[in-house]
Amino acid sequence: MKLLEYQGKAVFAEAGITVPASRLVTVEPGGTKQALRERTAEAARELSAEGADGADGAEGAEGNRHGVVVKAQVTTGGRGKAGLIKTAGSPEEAGEAAEAILSRDATVRALLVEEMVSIERELYLSISVDAPSARFLILASASGGVEIETLALEAPETVKRVEVDPFFGLQAYQSRGLAFDLGLSGDTAKQFAKVVGALYEVFRSRDAELAEINPLFVTSSGRLVAGDSKLIIDDNSLDRQKEFEVTREQFGTETEYAAALEGIPYVQFEGDISLMCAGAGLTTTVYDLVQFEGGTVANYLEFGGPNYRKARRAMELCLENQSKVILIVTFGTIARADVMAEGIVEAIAELKPDRPIVTCIRGTNEESATQTLRDAGIEPLLDTEEAVRTAVAIAKGERQ
Repeated sequence: MKLLEYQGKAVFAEAGITVPASRLVTVEPGGTKQALRERTAEAARELSAEGADGADGAEGAEGNRHGVVVKAQVTTGGRGKAGLIKTAGSPEEAGEAAEAILSRDATVRALLVEEMVSIERELYLSISVDAPSARFLILASASGGVEIETLALEAPETVKRVEVDPFFGLQAYQSRGLAFDLGLSGDTAKQFAKVVGALYEVFRSRDAELAEINPLFVTSSGRLVAGDSKLIIDDNSLDRQKEFEVTREQFGTETEYAAALEGIPYVQFEGDISLMCAGAGLTTTVYDLVQFEGGTVANYLEFGGPNYRKARRAMELCLENQSKVILIVTFGTIARADVMAEGIVEAIAELKPDRPIVTCIRGTNEESATQTLRDAGIEPLLDTEEAVRTAVAIAKGERQ
């Protein structure tokens, strides 16, 4: 689960990481633009008053009491480039900024109005899981505010890495060493080491897959402030992390949201072939094979494991795409092939899909699955690569 910026910053603040003072403005469905402007302007006035009093408990009077930043609360990256983050020098300008953001993306349901911070420099800090080494990986850079992938390619020497053994946990010398590696010194280095420790605590206690601060501001007075937050919670831990609920704002499309509510892993793309596969590894492999054959993927959907009886719902989700063909590939062991085949046949009979279906159903009770498909008039393929080539050819109009 990807948390929105304001949710991540609330978690950071609880852990002792300084965040700018802010107000959340919800976008009411059917609300007027005038009402949105007024509520956003009022939020900016409140922040200005708090900045004057220095009573916000976060960055306080160090913030620019004459300006705010208005940010769309969405989980997609590149908000600045997309025009979803705007600065404002007055409450009235903040209201206008809110309206401008909504005109860019009408699906935005919340705005974060945040005090401006006097910035001297920007850092990068993140913690994630490094599966090959079975360790946690801390990445840090003295060049914040940019995509870490780009930075790693263009200036890899600027990205510092620290591996943490989960059994021993983060050691104090690792946090201090990372600060010095970034060229920090004095009180700034001490603050940075504390932020690393606090972010690590967030990462562990919240069952996170990723905890990132980018940028981490160093203010003109020398304080460290989280300028943004990215916190991704492992979906398998949501029974423990009960304070986080799945909401529409956390997903780019209605289909992704609907799939999340069903517990079906789903990722939206813009290609021609809808993937409906059983097993995350198999789905990823089929994705790669489609690309290798010159095709494009419309969506990634994995209905294996506990979802292998959800063929009908999975097909419904695929049909919401403007794809040209649905490619179904499974290899059932515990998830039985015959059960999935029965579900596929029932789904086709009930939903009457308006596009071709290519199937390759393998695994436990495969013979029964094959017969079920043939009895329904569906010719099953028994080779994954052949199924991929067939789907790509159909998508390209080279065969029916």
